[in-house]
Amino acid sequence: MFSKIKSKDKAENLKKILDKKGIIVMPGCFDALSAKLIEREGFDVGFMSGFSVSSTRLGMPDTGLISFSEMAEQVRNICNSTTIPIIFDGDTGYGNSVNVFRTVRGYADAGAAGVMIEDQKWPKKCGHTKGKDVVDIDEAKSRIKAAVDARKYGNNDILIMARTDAIATHGLDEAIKRMQIFSKIGVDILFIEAVKTKEDMKKIMKEVPGNHMVNLIEDGDTPLLEINELEEIGYKIAVMPLTLMSASVKTMQECLKNMKNKSYNTNVTKFSELRDIVGFNEYYDIEDKYK
Repeated sequence: MFSKIKSKDKAENLKKILDKKGIIVMPGCFDALSAKLIEREGFDVGFMSGFSVSSTRLGMPDTGLISFSEMAEQVRNICNSTTIPIIFDGDTGYGNSVNVFRTVRGYADAGAAGVMIEDQKWPKKCGHTKGKDVVDIDEAKSRIKAAVDARKYGNNDILIMARTDAIATHGLDEAIKRMQIFSKIGVDILFIEAVKTKEDMKKIMKEVPGNHMVNLIEDGDTPLLEINELEEIGYKIAVMPLTLMSASVKTMQECLKNMKNKSYNTNVTKFSELRDIVGFNEYYDIEDKYK
């Protein structure tokens, strides 16, 4: 019910996971409950996307509408309820490079093992939707440099993921160029958003060494290759940021249709299991201890 792992230890655990051989399958959470389910299923690491938090917390699209404080609160809630390292979406850093610095430190202090900072113009957009654009290369470098410098500024360590959305507006070569620059600055994970073909993936791996993440969204722009194939290409992380949220929406829609038809829903989690998942049994143990 309450995490006993310090954020600095979570960052160290994430480094060890990245050093292991093989690709990492990383499910996406959107709140503390979904994060707990990821951990209970035995995954070593998770990811929280801005799309999913904006959708579930505000009921609004991922178009820059959610604030730093709202995201940081979600980070803290998730980290307080889990022990595994989780990487969190830091969007553009919510302002200039000083804001980026504050965002990285704020996420680290909230318990994040890693934070993703991107090069989009504000208001940012989901990487698989229309209307997005990127800042010029100098501003992008400034953001990533601030993030890297902020990484170990306080007592809590945090890893930095650099993301570029340059493919959409400037093409693959510009995206690769930006990743090469970000890599030299010293980021821990590299992420070119919305890669459209297997050939482009191979080109990225050839021209930019490092720990690369691929974003796998059902019905998104990036082809859903087999995980083993992505590993052969050279990816270190295969993230599925929206799958749990999409599955939840579909299940809730089906349940609501049954209710509307005056039927009960039988394909649901048993109440006893639900109580255990949310922490009632641990709560009772603590309650008994202090009676």
